[in-house]
Amino acid sequence: MNGGGGHPWPDETPMTPHSQTETEHDDSERELLEATIPLASAGRRFDQVLAELFPDFSRSRLTEWVKAGDALLDGRLVKPKEAVRGGEPVTLSVRIEVETGEALPEDIPLDILYQDEDVLVVNKPAGLVVHPGAGNPRGTLVNALLHFDARLAGLPRAGIVHRLDKDTSGLMVVARTLRAHTSLVEQLSGREVHRQYLAVVQGTMVAGTTIRAPIGRHPTDRVRMAVAKEGTGRDAVTHYRVREKFRAHTLVECRLETGRTHQIRVHMAHVRHPIVGDPLYGGAYRQPKACTPELAARLQGFKRQALHAEKLTFRHPVSGEPVTTEAPMPDDMQGLVLDLRVDTAAAKK
Repeated sequence: MNGGGGHPWPDETPMTPHSQTETEHDDSERELLEATIPLASAGRRFDQVLAELFPDFSRSRLTEWVKAGDALLDGRLVKPKEAVRGGEPVTLSVRIEVETGEALPEDIPLDILYQDEDVLVVNKPAGLVVHPGAGNPRGTLVNALLHFDARLAGLPRAGIVHRLDKDTSGLMVVARTLRAHTSLVEQLSGREVHRQYLAVVQGTMVAGTTIRAPIGRHPTDRVRMAVAKEGTGRDAVTHYRVREKFRAHTLVECRLETGRTHQIRVHMAHVRHPIVGDPLYGGAYRQPKACTPELAARLQGFKRQALHAEKLTFRHPVSGEPVTTEAPMPDDMQGLVLDLRVDTAAAKK
């Protein structure tokens, strides 16, 4: 399972245009970018050349801006497919939406495993909510990030491009610039980000495989997700393999190809191996027969899904080089695995 879902890391040779920032009265910010069409690009389509001049942005987004009049060729409004002559000035007025929510900076400790001017990778503990919402306006990862870097208030969702459930621990990448945000969203959409998880599931699995089962909202319980009928829901693909077998449980390594809400939790329950401690999909508590007292107490007291985002690999939005971070299982999952090993060994005596 290579990082980046098996895709090669493309070479990037971005050209850096001049830029300046203008504050608007509509609670947004515009960044005015300027460049010149290379003479060697004469005869090519405007949108193609624009994508090379401004690699921070996706081609589809640039095309939308051309149609909206936010990208001008020699001061003129043109169509995306218009041919350029070479040597013309280009101006691009980029609207950057500013978050207007009520999230406030809070001094909440962050376990940062990687950081530079463009991205952060944080190791989120179980119990930390990612986004503020009804019932939890404070004490979230967003509040912590705003305290760590006030500039994140100017990015969508404070730079967060994917999420983890409250009680799932592990790695998340956060964008610190618009360029990084655009790149990371595109990588996630293109299934280029390698996201690897560890889960302790009920039952003994024989071997790993790939689960391809669409996921949609549960038809009657709107809090839950569920495997949907063919032709409905959104496609969802989870690859998994057995990392370690126990007497009545299995430690599995899961790799997400898609990133649907509760995907691993739903897929593991679908194949009848729900994750230990999962309050939504775990079913009734099952204690193995004649297990050690330590394991019985551990299982009974494990009140969150035993799921951890262990490894994350993505292409750096500026250098194009792969960035890989790993986070060991937190103490509660390590303790669970240790008790499972002891119980398995005791049963063999």
